[in-house]
Amino acid sequence: MRISFILFICSVTYLSVKASHLVLGNVSDRVVLANQTKVEYAGFPFMKRVKFFFYNTPDNRPIRGIQALDPLHTKSSVNVTAGGVGFPFVNLRMKSERGTTMVFDIGIYVDPDLRY
Repeated sequence: MRISFILFICSVTYLSVKASHLVLGNVSDRVVLANQTKVEYAGFPFMKRVKFFFYNTPDNRPIRGIQALDPLHTKSSVNVTAGGVGFPFVNLRMKSERGTTMVFDIGIYVDPDLRY
């Protein structure tokens, strides 16, 4: 029992490190999609592309979830450099694999506006 639990934790850790997707916060329950953007940059031979994505919520509502998915399943990476969950802004840094195209589907989720 204990060995299977340790193997489960190790496999989950390995898969989360190996994945190129970024999911932070709540992206499924009681939130609304505030912004959805597809970011796509062509590859350049023998070079890594580094690009930035900036988003500010127009009404200063805090961000509840960030989702950046790599539909091509390359080894591109994405990091939060400023802001994020709990802040009204987010800055993302995307870095491609050497010589490949970089594509990310970015979704920003906020609380629903329940004012009547």
